[in-house]
Amino acid sequence: MRVDKWLWVARFFKTRSKAKEAVLGGKVHVNGERTKAARDVQIGDKLEISRGFDKEVIVITGLSERRGNGAAAQALYEETEESLNRRLEEAANRRMARAGLATPKLKPSKSARRALRELKQKPA
Repeated sequence: MRVDKWLWVARFFKTRSKAKEAVLGGKVHVNGERTKAARDVQIGDKLEISRGFDKEVIVITGLSERRGNGAAAQALYEETEESLNRRLEEAANRRMARAGLATPKLKPSKSARRALRELKQKPA
C-alpha cells in the first residue's frame, strides 16, 4: 500500500493530496529515510510524521484499503512510548509558555550563580 494512501486511511491527513504534499515536503520518514508518496509500506514499518509542533513516531500494525471511522484508523498503528511522552511534555511546555510561566531551566552555572547573588545583594 502506498504511504500517502495509508496516511489518509489512518486519518493523519484529511485528504490524500495533503498526505502526498507532506510526504514530498519531507514531513514523513519511513524507517528513518525520506521517502516518496508512491513508496509501499508494510506492517512493522516505522513512520516519523511531523505535523505542526508535533512529531509522532509510529509503527504500522495494520493495512486497510478503505478509510473507516476513527476507531478503525487507530487500530492501524501504534505510537511508540517515547514519542508519546515527548509529545505530552512538549504540549505541557507550550501551555506553560502561553500562561506566561517560564519552562524549567537547567541549574545555573557557577558564574551565573555569582551574578545572581551580586544582583540580590545590591542595595535598591
